[in-house]
Amino acid sequence: MALLHGGAQIRPTKPEVLATYLADRPWASDGEIEVLGAYRLEDPDGEVGLETHLVRTADGTVVQVPLTYRGAPLAGADPYLVATMEHSVLGPRWVYDGCGDPVHVAALAASVLAGGTQAELVRELPDGSSSVVDPPVRVRGTGHEAHPGSVGLVDVREEGDVTVVVTSVGDLLVRRVLDEAVPEGGPLLEGTWPGVEQPVPLVVLRPH
Repeated sequence: MALLHGGAQIRPTKPEVLATYLADRPWASDGEIEVLGAYRLEDPDGEVGLETHLVRTADGTVVQVPLTYRGAPLAGADPYLVATMEHSVLGPRWVYDGCGDPVHVAALAASVLAGGTQAELVRELPDGSSSVVDPPVRVRGTGHEAHPGSVGLVDVREEGDVTVVVTSVGDLLVRRVLDEAVPEGGPLLEGTWPGVEQPVPLVVLRPH
């Protein structure tokens, strides 16, 4: 379950963070962006927010941006630090590229291999009530293996518009640009979002 804090103020906003991040990416065009939606995965320990955004860039391309939100800096992860935020409920948040965050990588690998889906979204309102939110982006892993348990993050490298996350269970090929050029591999994480009903491969697992 992913908890959303209704009425919370965040500075800078998520669209502002995404726009700044994408301005420096070689696989994203410059200009205004449109955030199409996001999907969340679940941290078993409930400490790290795991959210992947789908964004349409100025030239009409849809790109994928996984981010993690932490209440303290992640040791050794300075190259993956995207921004810092101030959340009116949670306080300071350190925002990282999810491809370099071991908690996100473990959750992503588990979703691909074990046929996982997005986390349930629950909005908590200031009056103490809560409600389930229909997620704008739905994802599903195509694997049928048991949960892999511990997943080690070994390395991260860029191959064109694909980020290769080397793990102890295989290479996770995170498609930054969601076009028709799908890398070959094994099981997938695929998703749909408003206006897209046919599942699109988001992440491909390439066995070692």
